[in-house]
Amino acid sequence: QVQLVESGGGSVQAGGSLRLSCSASGFMFSDYIMGWFRQAPGEEREFVGNIAADGGTISYADFAKGRFRISRDNAGNMVYVEMNNLEPEDTAIYYCAAVPSVNDIAYYQTPEKYDIWGQGTQVTVSS
Repeated sequence: QVQLVESGGGSVQAGGSLRLSCSASGFMFSDYIMGWFRQAPGEEREFVGNIAADGGTISYADFAKGRFRISRDNAGNMVYVEMNNLEPEDTAIYYCAAVPSVNDIAYYQTPEKYDIWGQGTQVTVSS
């Protein structure tokens, strides 16, 4: 069964940190680009960042640069996003997503480009 399962969400105060994890199963994880997206209430789902199948290239949305770090473990079928210096504006449901690695990761910065999605994990940042 093809599946992505996120974990690690929670409530933190502004300035705090969280590390989200995403466990993959049912597909050849090392052949897939992995992305992180988020969706706040009443907003569209937005790109956070993504990582190449071999982990060699990573891209971030502007708001994530310098605060978020994406990594992956192909042996364990896991992808992570470490989020630091969190702000109330980071409050959202965070999703991981997967797509076969055909093009450069720069091509895969919108939700419709991804084939597989997790159920999401809530991140709440209070001021």
